[in-house]
Amino acid sequence: MEECCNTKPKKEHQHHHEGHNHDHDHSHDTGDQSVFRMFLPAIISFGLLLIGIALDNFIKAEWLSGWIRLVWYLIAYIPVGLPVLKEAFESIKNGDVFSEFFLMGIATVGAFAIGEYPEGVAVMLFYSVGEVFQAMAVTRAKTNIKSLLDQRPDEVTVLKDGKPQIVKAEKVNIGDIIQLKSGEKLGLDGELLSETASFNTSALTGESKPDTKTKGEAVLAGMINLNTVSEVKVTTAYKDSKLSKILELVQNATAQKAPTELFIRKFAKIYTPIVVFLAIGITFIPYLFVEEYQFRAWLYRALVFLVISCPCALVISIPLGYFGGIGAGSRNGILFKGSNFLDILANVQNVVMDKTGTMTEGVFKVQEVNFNDECNTDEILKLVNALESKSSHPVATAIHEYVGEVDHSILLENAEEIAGYGLKAVINGKELLVGNFKLMDKFSIRYDIQTENIVYTLIAVAYDNKFVGYLTIADSVKTDAQLTINKLKSLGVKTTMLSGDKSSVVKHVAGILGIQNAYGDLLPEDKVNKVKEIKAKNQTVAFVGDGVNDAPVVALSDVGIAMGGLGSDATIETADVVIQDDMPSKIPMAINIGKQTKKIVWQNIILAFSIKAVVLILGAGGLATMWEAVFADVGVALLAILNAVRIQRIRF
Repeated sequence: MEECCNTKPKKEHQHHHEGHNHDHDHSHDTGDQSVFRMFLPAIISFGLLLIGIALDNFIKAEWLSGWIRLVWYLIAYIPVGLPVLKEAFESIKNGDVFSEFFLMGIATVGAFAIGEYPEGVAVMLFYSVGEVFQAMAVTRAKTNIKSLLDQRPDEVTVLKDGKPQIVKAEKVNIGDIIQLKSGEKLGLDGELLSETASFNTSALTGESKPDTKTKGEAVLAGMINLNTVSEVKVTTAYKDSKLSKILELVQNATAQKAPTELFIRKFAKIYTPIVVFLAIGITFIPYLFVEEYQFRAWLYRALVFLVISCPCALVISIPLGYFGGIGAGSRNGILFKGSNFLDILANVQNVVMDKTGTMTEGVFKVQEVNFNDECNTDEILKLVNALESKSSHPVATAIHEYVGEVDHSILLENAEEIAGYGLKAVINGKELLVGNFKLMDKFSIRYDIQTENIVYTLIAVAYDNKFVGYLTIADSVKTDAQLTINKLKSLGVKTTMLSGDKSSVVKHVAGILGIQNAYGDLLPEDKVNKVKEIKAKNQTVAFVGDGVNDAPVVALSDVGIAMGGLGSDATIETADVVIQDDMPSKIPMAINIGKQTKKIVWQNIILAFSIKAVVLILGAGGLATMWEAVFADVGVALLAILNAVRIQRIRF
């Protein structure tokens, strides 16, 4: 997947006032202040309010009247009301007049104007308490996401002249040797110098199963050394490490908004001004129709209406639900590049997958060599090995492992890779072709092999315009591939396998797994046409591949899922969803996370609209007081938040 349609998230610089959707994060507050200090203004206000209500209704203190009563409730109002009024003023300065701060400000100031002091304080008090809970919930969701991935140690032990020195991780240079003790986290990507070492890779893959590495293999930042002291040669700068890129990706994931989230933002911008004008109408229009019109009574109804109408429950609980979904994915080694991809996966109808490296291990082994008797098998294999050294394809690796070291004395001229066919070069003035049998057909090489009956992958070889013979190469199916297909079927998702490998091999693997449709011998443009056929039926498509090839198919699909994100930087850069280990069973898990997230978001939308609609009608009819209004606003918001954070506890 070398490129993808609008998949790379851009950093979103969120100002405190972005339309109606003000920033409920307040993470700076939760970081610098204790929970008690966050609630302190509400505690002071609550105490004064309770005393005031007791003096008003039970003790019936005569001295608490007139301006003294007003001052008492003003003092109770200021700790919770002043910050909100200040936010309302800032919103207006930034051009966002109809913010929820403005609604709360009008409602509570209006309550004071008509002498309903306790209710004015109560509305602002419960609103402020709700804001603190919302801030805590959002911060927790963000912290959960960050803590899952921000596993980079700040300091590492570097060997300088054989002596260990503790150095800041960002100051370590490429080529430096890091000493990693048992239980320590690796701070930078590198190459293992020790003969062998076992690592816990859960920070990157979500899997805690130890992964044993051998000398020369890549090891990545965030991995934890499990046994003896190991040495690692740094190959990547701190800021360019795989973990740094993953962390940045997840932090920026919220920049890609889901359609539901975008709709709620737009809705709030239109809805809030309408509500304000309706409240004005509730205050004055009855004057034209009601005989005994009382301004104070109708103003009170309008103020109740304003409090109920605040869309806070929607504009916070919906993004919070998507935060939770992204966090749940990260915890399981699945990276979503935006909440919009959660929505797409929730409704995906087709999963189209590559074969090699996706449903099979991608580790090929040469099974047999069938060359003509008249040719020197060893010499031809040396030539083939030299040419395949120019490719990074798994087939090339299999041939290299079978033949051995590359003979660098062999001079290759005009070596080139022909996409979908194989490799071509000139050696000693003679043309060498190594690839599939379509390559033989392309260059009019005659052969008498019945390839259809051979299940294994075939690599045909021609030298000096003559067919030399072929190698058979086999790959093994991944252990959880069968479980993956079964789960996709249970979710009602259709499966299709597309591969450039020969049809008999593709159909054989598809038959073992129970994949509904399978097509082999495909060139990149053939894969595009197959996906177009599916999309022509107005069906959504997720394409799953190794993340580096098949760019046209990925661009065409609704969501691109990359397998084995640890293997390729290009994968992390270009995929819509990255599965950080090689487990295809994470595909149905990603779909399930999308479905659960969408379900919770819609539960919150229905809950908020239903309760608010009922109480709005009651408020306009004079049957609801400020207390019901507080429940309809803050109560619904808190219920929605509790529902939204629930996704972080679901086991997928």
